[in-house]
Amino acid sequence: MKVIVLGAGIVGVTSAYQLAKAGHEVTVVDRQPGPALETSFANAGEVSFGYCSPWAAPGIPMKAMKWLFMKHAPLILRPKLDMAMLSWMARMLSNCTSERYAINKSRMLRLADYSRIALADLRAETGIAYDERMQGTLQLFRTEQQLDASAKDVKALAADGIPYEVLDRDGCIRFEPALRHVRDKIVGGLLTPKDETGDCFKFTNALAAKAEALGVRFAYGTTIKALDVEAGQVRGVITDRERMSAEAVVVALGSYSPLLLEPLGIRLPVYPVKGYSLTIPITDASRAPESTVMDETYKIAITRLGDRIRVGGMAEISGYTNDLGLARRSTLEHSVTDLFPGGDISRASFWSGLRPMTPDGTPVIGGTKIAGLFLNTGHGTLGWTMSTGSARLIADLVSGGQPEIDAKDLAISRYG
Repeated sequence: MKVIVLGAGIVGVTSAYQLAKAGHEVTVVDRQPGPALETSFANAGEVSFGYCSPWAAPGIPMKAMKWLFMKHAPLILRPKLDMAMLSWMARMLSNCTSERYAINKSRMLRLADYSRIALADLRAETGIAYDERMQGTLQLFRTEQQLDASAKDVKALAADGIPYEVLDRDGCIRFEPALRHVRDKIVGGLLTPKDETGDCFKFTNALAAKAEALGVRFAYGTTIKALDVEAGQVRGVITDRERMSAEAVVVALGSYSPLLLEPLGIRLPVYPVKGYSLTIPITDASRAPESTVMDETYKIAITRLGDRIRVGGMAEISGYTNDLGLARRSTLEHSVTDLFPGGDISRASFWSGLRPMTPDGTPVIGGTKIAGLFLNTGHGTLGWTMSTGSARLIADLVSGGQPEIDAKDLAISRYG
């Protein structure tokens, strides 16, 4: 078929590659001049097959109230008269139960583990290099309370057969030797050894080149105006340059997906949650992390990417704004210098991006009420982690095949 993929971030490019491999004629449309120039550009660098959890969890409402008054808060809320924001927040709160958490985390782990396999296959068949490391993620606890609270995650990991290891202070230092300089600040950690790290921007650009070699056309610098729908069937896409015809369209526009779908009566509960990152050159490798350390107190990931450290995190609910707040930079600097002192943060580059979050933390992958219109969006903080598995799923669904894992509960129909 002739298929148009909307969006050239990590999810859009992996989708286009898999659709081209399945034999389709694929065009990717994006307003930016190249791939991975928005949310995929400078994310935290984690490929977290084991460390993936819904933000909507038991106890989060109470924690959120406390975070709002912290100097270095992992959550920043800028409320406004925005029905989409208020509706999304209400739905998220309704998912903060033990029952919903278990269901949502199981979905996420299923897709993440499938992506682990898909990424390994893709790496083997393409030979792509992207500052990748396969050394795991260490969720680092500064308090006994945090260590005790990790029991619910351990239970979910065990239920889904995901490898893990609970570490004491010395175990954390064996895994990340640079933590020996701050041993008194930590009490333990949760290690997910199958997790990986890598530069999402490098990977996406390299895969886009591979996709072009398969015949994928990239229409960069092109603004999407509307979907062309007739008699309940998608016919193509209307852009600022031309009308593009297609038999199937895959929407992979991240946070902007709901804005395109709303005129068609499709209410997609995806809302932008802004994250921030610093990229810092390594000046002393002995004081840098070997892989990813997730600072549980501030919800900030500190990741080794070649000769750089990527420090990413925080959740700012403020709508479609992408300004760089200096207070957010201060929080990132505090976390990384507190755990890995000695780096030259004066040379860091500062960035922000809009994560497309669903209320339950699970992406939306599958068809819609409009024939030929498919969604692959809403991956939140885990677009890099779940992209390769999501791409395989969407390629199977567009092609009319049977997906390799259960995908029914990932579709938009789960929202009623």
